[in-house]
Amino acid sequence: MSIAIAYSRALFGITAPGVAVETHLSGGLPAFNLVGLPETSVRESKERVRSAILNAGFEFPARRITINLAPADLPKEGTRYDAAIALSILAASGQLPAAALAELEVVAELALTGELRGVRGIMPAALAAAAAGRSLLVAPENGREAVLVDGLAVYPAESLHALAAHLTGQRRLEACARTSLPAEGADDSAPDLVEVQGQHFVKRALEVAAAGGHNLLMCGPPGTGKTMLASRLPGLLPPLRDAEAFEVASLCSIAGQPRAPEDWRRRPFRAPHHTSSAVALVGGGAIPRPGEVSLAHHGVLFLDELPEFSRRALEVLREPLETGHITIARAAATLGFPAHFQLVATMNPCPCGYAGDPLTPCTCGPEQIRQYRARLSGPLLDRIDLQTEVPRERDWLRPRVARPGETSATVRARVGIAQGLQIARQQKLNARLNVRELALHAPLHGEAQEFLADAFEHFRLSARSYHRLVKLARTIADLAGRVSIEQDDLAEALSLRRIETSRGSA
Repeated sequence: MSIAIAYSRALFGITAPGVAVETHLSGGLPAFNLVGLPETSVRESKERVRSAILNAGFEFPARRITINLAPADLPKEGTRYDAAIALSILAASGQLPAAALAELEVVAELALTGELRGVRGIMPAALAAAAAGRSLLVAPENGREAVLVDGLAVYPAESLHALAAHLTGQRRLEACARTSLPAEGADDSAPDLVEVQGQHFVKRALEVAAAGGHNLLMCGPPGTGKTMLASRLPGLLPPLRDAEAFEVASLCSIAGQPRAPEDWRRRPFRAPHHTSSAVALVGGGAIPRPGEVSLAHHGVLFLDELPEFSRRALEVLREPLETGHITIARAAATLGFPAHFQLVATMNPCPCGYAGDPLTPCTCGPEQIRQYRARLSGPLLDRIDLQTEVPRERDWLRPRVARPGETSATVRARVGIAQGLQIARQQKLNARLNVRELALHAPLHGEAQEFLADAFEHFRLSARSYHRLVKLARTIADLAGRVSIEQDDLAEALSLRRIETSRGSA
């Protein structure tokens, strides 16, 4: 009776739990049994492993082979266990030393020729292997990603034969040299805010959104610069810190979109098409994978022409907008993914786009406009902190009217100071404050409290809108360096929710 154990990593949400590949060889008619809750792609590994072992110059045991993927109650999917299964069979049959498998983990697919192929989700596996104190054997294309983890020895192997030579000591693999990550400096390659002419009020809204982590909706006719403005928001945000960068890299790795080292500090900017489904936005599948809201984690999710998205797709955004997390329940598993993103959306005022435009007459009737705007539900709009109009500006090119705008670097400096005040005061940005924290860190007194109470009644705002306004006012006060919220801060916050206040007072 022969038993050997090799170690690999599963992929379960954003985590990579360890999997022990236990192989038992016994007498009897030749058979190959794979247990431990394997999905179809895992069960198919039997044929890949058989061919890879033979083509690598080893003997495939003509015995009864039982392989258990432990823990047995964890769903296993994908081809990531191929190499570990092959090594455990070779060790159980005495062709490799079983003791050599104890201090390493293997995550790779096998080709029929014995070559190693890369798999998705290598970053969570690398982080987990480093925490466990083991080295990691991967395919060469995965080595460039795994080596970004500090303190992890990563050995890329071209083939199963190279892996075996490394384990027997005949020819040791060379560990990947760790790639130096960019320093925590600003990314000046992003589009610059100074390139947008005019629209100074909307630029102020962008600054407030960046400083407090608030969501933003811009409404205006075509050609007024809404998309240009939205694409400048990532350049106003501070670069990713190491912990944030690893979270972003893990999510991209799970989705099969590994981040390049030069993008390490760059905040994600995701812009799905308006035909995207609800599953594409929040994630899904038999074994759920992250969607656009998770791929925009710590970055910006840009939804252009917001009313053109399906109602179902928009309504599934409510949970991540409120909690910064998305939970996906399926028959096989219930998984959660982080989704702390800033939503930036644009829309036209009507189907033709020209309602209220002084240059182009609108061709839509009142009922068409009502139906168009009704595509956005009140609960969804409630969750968008800043709602501002982007009008068509006239004479902005004339020297007597135009004035030079600020660069992204100038605005980013103010945003960094304001965010620093928030982190020092409450360890999070203003947009993420709950009701109790809001009362503690953004109290209203005297005239400011009376002013907001009058506005709440006049504009018929919801309780959620009330809290959003206070958060906005707290951010505006932080940008001005004020300790307490004043009436002017609340007045500006109301002006930055112009779409909602105009709807409420109608």
